Amino acid sequence: MGFWTNRRVLVTGGAGFLGGVVIERLKRSGAKPGNITVADIKDYDLRRNEDCVRAVKDQDVVIHLAARVGGIGLNREITGTLFYENAIMGIQLIEAARLAGVKKLVALGTICAYPKFTPVPFKEQDLWNGYPEETNAPYGLAKKMLLVQSQAYRQQFGFNSIYILPVNLYGPRDNFDPRSSHVIPALIKKFADAKNEGRKTVEVWGTGNASREFLYVEDAAEGICLAAERYDGPEPVNLGAGFEIKIKDLVELIAKLMDFEGEIAWDRMKPDGQPRRMLDVSRAEKLFGFRARTSFEDGLRKTIDWYLANRKRGPKGLQEAVK
Repeated sequence: MGFWTNRRVLVTGGAGFLGGVVIERLKRSGAKPGNITVADIKDYDLRRNEDCVRAVKDQDVVIHLAARVGGIGLNREITGTLFYENAIMGIQLIEAARLAGVKKLVALGTICAYPKFTPVPFKEQDLWNGYPEETNAPYGLAKKMLLVQSQAYRQQFGFNSIYILPVNLYGPRDNFDPRSSHVIPALIKKFADAKNEGRKTVEVWGTGNASREFLYVEDAAEGICLAAERYDGPEPVNLGAGFEIKIKDLVELIAKLMDFEGEIAWDRMKPDGQPRRMLDVSRAEKLFGFRARTSFEDGLRKTIDWYLANRKRGPKGLQEAVK
């Protein structure tokens, strides 16, 4: 509990979905509000080196959560932008933190960095055994470079940068914008809209045969903060819930929880993305004592309830609630 008491901590992306929950966890653990700096894009554009330098000044710990992300559609649409912005933000921030004498940096990677056909469950030692799934490879590789940089900086400069690999996150205050949202918020919005408009059919991308693993946002925040407090090693560490669900089963579960009784139409011309995703989460438990606590159905119910409560306020109200 005393780790954060007198430390100054920068949270990039701190005004975002995950960032807000991480900040709540930091405060519960003794971090003083005046010692927490939130690097939001309106104040710090981390694509600009001078903003990275300004953000890390006088900080003890940096938690780098800021990223440009989206679902399969966005990954196919702006591949170059996703590569450049995620790579340049991380590379500049890590260098600025090293030069500023930051004591520790937590770099958040992505499950998209794993090879397309990684054996399940994904083990950290398999990270370099192939090329990522094509639709999200530019994003995944950009984030993977932060692992290379972290390890190189540790070797040459003794800089304590650790690298965490989370699975897909979900929970209240997620991004429900259909242009850029991930699968769970996208599905929740689709079913809610169909019920509200009296439609009997919901269209879903792909075949439903691909599988995914999901981590509730509060569990993710706990894992990130535990890693910051307890882990100082060079090796990447998976952060997940240790389960796998097919997209078909996920769609049917959300439909059931939302009392949607209509038809689900699968657009098989759209891509499935990576065939399977599930992490081996044993290293996180061994190295810093993290294990996910929230059951998947409970997490989905909380996410659905939050969305339905806030969508009644209209698009603007929902946008404000997400922030």
